[in-house]
Amino acid sequence: MLRLKGILMIVMGAMLWGTTGSLTEWVLSNTDLTVPFLLTVRLVVAGSGILVFLAIKKEDVFGVVKTPYWRNQLILFSIFGMVGLQFTFSYAIETSNAVVATLLQFSAPIFVVLYVSLSHKKFPPRYQILGIVGTLAGLFLLLTNGSLGNLLVSNEALIWGVAVGLTFAFYTLYPARLMKEWSVLAIVGWSMLIGGIVLGLINRVWQSDHWPFLVQPQGLLIMSILIIFGTMAFLLFLASMKYISAVETSILSSVEPLTVMVIAVIWFDTMLHSIQLLGVVLMLVFVTWLSIGGNKAAVESKSVKQKSA
Repeated sequence: MLRLKGILMIVMGAMLWGTTGSLTEWVLSNTDLTVPFLLTVRLVVAGSGILVFLAIKKEDVFGVVKTPYWRNQLILFSIFGMVGLQFTFSYAIETSNAVVATLLQFSAPIFVVLYVSLSHKKFPPRYQILGIVGTLAGLFLLLTNGSLGNLLVSNEALIWGVAVGLTFAFYTLYPARLMKEWSVLAIVGWSMLIGGIVLGLINRVWQSDHWPFLVQPQGLLIMSILIIFGTMAFLLFLASMKYISAVETSILSSVEPLTVMVIAVIWFDTMLHSIQLLGVVLMLVFVTWLSIGGNKAAVESKSVKQKSA
């Protein structure tokens, strides 16, 4: 029963995040709102909401920001992880579409593998090389429809897409110690709030001409959906990991791009070519392959350590 609960959580979370990406595409295409303004409001409101929720539950909210060592790590994660990922993802959507941006974030495991290999000064094992080659092959088919001289996205979109993969890899790797030492919700709440404040200061959000949009019924509804869906998606993803394995989480996360593609067909009348769809399948299969291989390697390593102890 608990496993079923975890499966439902990750599926719902993936669908909500996919819906958020599609809604972001619609907002950026049909309104004058800019990415910095959209993200500033979204991050500050969502982060504040999470921290208030924790305070009501009488959990330690300020511990992490009172300790200089952890506070410095939190600030770095807030700027380069939380804001970095959402900023690059939003611009990837704006310069291409939600489908491409969502799939490009699945390139993150490649950067994770490369970073780990370089840090350990070891060549990646064969299963990782196979996973990287397969993922890149799928990405090539997605972006070119199988033709070397036919790039279906702009160079700008490609750059933002690569940035999404890099920032997602950083978002995955960097906060590991923070998450172990402090409450995950506290880290997420503070990183959203700090990141939103920094982004707002850089872009002087108080001088923006977009504030009247939020007072309108349509604007208030859209922003509320973006904040609620985005926050719930992340919380459901985290909560699901209590009941199902990382491998199952990785596989079930494939619901996210599938959700985006369904919405793209129904809402935006966007269709991928058959070769592109093959690329999507290849990417999802080999990203899952990397996750399964990484999980097996971790289990084997733990088993060896226990035997040698």
